Amino acid sequence: MALIDTLESAWYGSGRAPWWTAPLAALYGGAVSLRGALYRRGWLRSVRLPVPVVVVGNVTAGGTGKTPLTIALAEALRERGYRPGVVSRGYGGRQREPLLLGDAPEPAQVGDEPCLIRAGGVPVAVGRDRPAAARLLLDAGCDVLIADDGLQHYRLARDVEVCVIDGVRRFGNRRLLPAGPLREPLDRLRRVDLRVCNGGAAEAGEYPMQLRGGEAVALDGGRMQALANFAGQRVHALAAIGNPRRFFDSLRGYGIEPIEHAFADHHDFVATELEFGDGLPLLMTDKDAVKCRRFARPNWWRVPVQAQLPDAFYAALVERLGGLRRETGSPAT
Repeated sequence: MALIDTLESAWYGSGRAPWWTAPLAALYGGAVSLRGALYRRGWLRSVRLPVPVVVVGNVTAGGTGKTPLTIALAEALRERGYRPGVVSRGYGGRQREPLLLGDAPEPAQVGDEPCLIRAGGVPVAVGRDRPAAARLLLDAGCDVLIADDGLQHYRLARDVEVCVIDGVRRFGNRRLLPAGPLREPLDRLRRVDLRVCNGGAAEAGEYPMQLRGGEAVALDGGRMQALANFAGQRVHALAAIGNPRRFFDSLRGYGIEPIEHAFADHHDFVATELEFGDGLPLLMTDKDAVKCRRFARPNWWRVPVQAQLPDAFYAALVERLGGLRRETGSPAT
């Protein structure tokens, strides 16, 4: 965590990146350019599926809100008559072979984010071989696929690319990993179809997205209460996500005084890590809750959020999907 803090201070603040990050960034940039060229020239081949594939991703390391957007996309497409499915790498899980998730998946096996997405009722498949995992969704009757965190995974051919941008941190110092937060050079944004700005102020060509919540749900049952009920209280706040600061700051926005407990993204919790010994409530993200529910206590609460986007964003997405159906001759849904 100390190294992560040092790097993030250099990426997004006034800190200086360690000297060794510059040569590594040059090597990384060369590898990214070479890999992209191999796919563009057909020396590495992408697998194209018979249904549209919508990729959700970002060009920076860390959390930008991809999973809430993926969930919102799946729900919006269902409302419009599609049968969406989500394919994921399953980061943090030990599953290697392609697997179609059941109704009660185990986060340690398939990863925390796929479990969170599956909780919404949408079919989800995981696997290191994304095209093979995606075929499981085709067999399940899906007619459009959403690839979660798939912008840099070119082996699965895509029809629509959606890039999520952190509206507050943006692109930091605009340098490539590990000297900066960029997974790919910023000119990659010119090739994506839709750009979504999570929080902050959306710039030209970006669709604004806000993560809305306001409620806390008990992990040991269905009890709910307004987050405002915790105003003025000290609570333990748990976040093992790409950008824990966003969660902690959101709690402060409700007048809550969080005692921050930030862990590495996808951290697999054990009960002893959450024994604080003072009886204060514990609030955590939905993504963390799927891993902590099995040893939850009565004063542990998850804070769900929903991605809210303008109708124009969904209209633009559906227009592109409709165009794909016309091009392929597939029947409209």
